[in-house]
Amino acid sequence: MHIDLSTVPGTGVLHHCRCRDGSQFRLIVRPNGTRQIVIYHPDDHDTPAQVITFEPDEADQLAQLLHSAPVQDRLADLERRLDQLSGDHKRA
Repeated sequence: MHIDLSTVPGTGVLHHCRCRDGSQFRLIVRPNGTRQIVIYHPDDHDTPAQVITFEPDEADQLAQLLHSAPVQDRLADLERRLDQLSGDHKRA
């Protein structure tokens, strides 16, 4: 996925996202913490077909679903890595 980032004064941060299949969407991160996903018509990348608004907690839930590994698995992996690093440091 290719992502371009821009700041829109008074609106927030705008992420222009283009997937490998050519589909495009925008993610708007508002100053109040809400996020909006803007999906465009396939033939007109300037006209929104749908806007989905997420409150901060909803955005967190969606992010959890989209991760390739659950948070618990990622934390366990980080803990293993820290143990390896601290074990290597103690032996040095």
